[in-house]
Amino acid sequence: MTPRKAKALDSLKARYEMKKGAIMFITIDGGDGSGKGLQLELIKKWLVERRVDFVFFRDPGDTALGDLIRSLLLDRSDLAICAKSELALFMASRAQLVSEKIRPALQEGKTVLVDRYLLSTVVYQGYAVGADEKEIVRAWDVGRILVDDVMPDLTFVLDCPPEIAFQRLNRKRDRIESKGFEYHLRVAQGYRDAVKNWSGRAPGEAFLIDASVPPESVFEKIKDVLETRLNRF
Repeated sequence: MTPRKAKALDSLKARYEMKKGAIMFITIDGGDGSGKGLQLELIKKWLVERRVDFVFFRDPGDTALGDLIRSLLLDRSDLAICAKSELALFMASRAQLVSEKIRPALQEGKTVLVDRYLLSTVVYQGYAVGADEKEIVRAWDVGRILVDDVMPDLTFVLDCPPEIAFQRLNRKRDRIESKGFEYHLRVAQGYRDAVKNWSGRAPGEAFLIDASVPPESVFEKIKDVLETRLNRF
């Protein structure tokens, strides 16, 4: 076999492996300081090693509108924004991200990896501000409508107590991160409650992972799930 034919065969095998095995839409979520950034980098590396054709986005952001909204929400500590306005702004950014980037990528057959998604809004602007169950369900419903029900296949939620997580934030805190300790305790509990009540509110699967342990141990759990799901095909 000539080198050219061998290269073409390898390319064909890689595309076949992606089509038959790749989880299409993966998100990672969790409280501030839970270690999402590192785990995202490890997931990206794992996907590259598996020759999965993927794209990465952050929510909010990664569109012109989304970046403007992100700046308003995270950088403007002088700006008073109530919880419902926060919820609406996050959802507007996400709707634009789905329209411009996520849906086209999925239609092209690419795997999509996203830093935060609708769950984050339900927790931060729902559970953490004392929303009742009716309001939580409404937030899920409205959020799914605004993204045309483009929802993750897999959601990894990093569970880390705020007293540990905030020791890891060795930088200036943004507007959301600067909210009080009690708020972030409610965020942590909100994620636990959301995963517990996942069935019927969101499609796909959600996994609550202890992120208070070393990052290598966290990724082993994420990798186990990814490999199990890929091996289904």
